[in-house]
Amino acid sequence: MTIAAFTSKVRARELVIGYWIVLDSPISTERIARVGYDYVALDAQHGLMGYSGWLNGLMAIDASGAAAGIVRVPANNAANIGQALDAGAAGVIVPLVNNAAEAEQAVRAIRYPPHGSRSYGPMRSALRIGPKPADSDAVVLCLVMIETPEGLDNVEEICAVPGVDGVYIGPSDLCLAVGGKYPNDPDVADAFNAALVRIRLAAEASGVVAAIHTASGDVARQRIAEGFTFITIASDLTHLEAAAASHLEDARGN
Repeated sequence: MTIAAFTSKVRARELVIGYWIVLDSPISTERIARVGYDYVALDAQHGLMGYSGWLNGLMAIDASGAAAGIVRVPANNAANIGQALDAGAAGVIVPLVNNAAEAEQAVRAIRYPPHGSRSYGPMRSALRIGPKPADSDAVVLCLVMIETPEGLDNVEEICAVPGVDGVYIGPSDLCLAVGGKYPNDPDVADAFNAALVRIRLAAEASGVVAAIHTASGDVARQRIAEGFTFITIASDLTHLEAAAASHLEDARGN
C-alpha cells in the first residue's frame, strides 16, 4: 500500500490495525512489518531508541514493502516532528496535547509554509513522500494524544482544529488522568470508559480519527466493536517477554 493510499484509508476512517515498537532492533521491526499490519509505530517518547533508531526503524518498515511507518515523537516541538518526518515517517503521534493551541502547534510543525512552519530538508522522506511541500502536506498524518485531564476537558476543541487527522488515546496516562492510582486501576473503570466514549464521540463529530493503543488482540477487537478505527496492538518488548515466559512454562510442564 502506498503512503497516499494508507493516508486516504485513515482519513476515511476505514479500519487500520498497527503494531508498536519500543526496541531499537531494525531486523525484528522489518519482520514484524511483514506480518500484515497496516502500519508500524515507533515509540520515540518511551521507546529504547534515539534518532538513529527512528531512522533505521523506518527504513526497516519500508523494506518490508507492506506497512506504513509512524513515529510517536518525544514531545510537541518542531525539531522532533521535523526529524521524524525528514526520516520518512508517514505521520506522527504527538504526546501530551492539552488544548487547541497545542494541537495547532503540532499541525504547524507538520506542514510546510504557508500552512505551517516545517523547515525544508526531507533527507530521506523525499524518496517516497513529496518531495514537493504541497505533496507532503497532503499525505502526512497528524495524530495528537489525549492523555491528560486538560486534554480530556478540551477534547472537542482539539478535534475541531484544522489539520488534525485524529486523536490518539494513551490508555495508561488517560487512566491516571481520570484519577487512577496506576494504569488499569479498577476503581476508576467507569470514569475511564466514560472518557473513551467522550473522546470517540468528539472525534466522530469533527470527522477525524479515533485512535487507541491496546494491550492485546482481544482488547483491540473490543475497541473496534466500539467504533475506534485506528488500533495499535501491544509492543515488541511485551510480546518478547510473554513468549519467552510461555515457552519456559511449557518446558517445565507448569
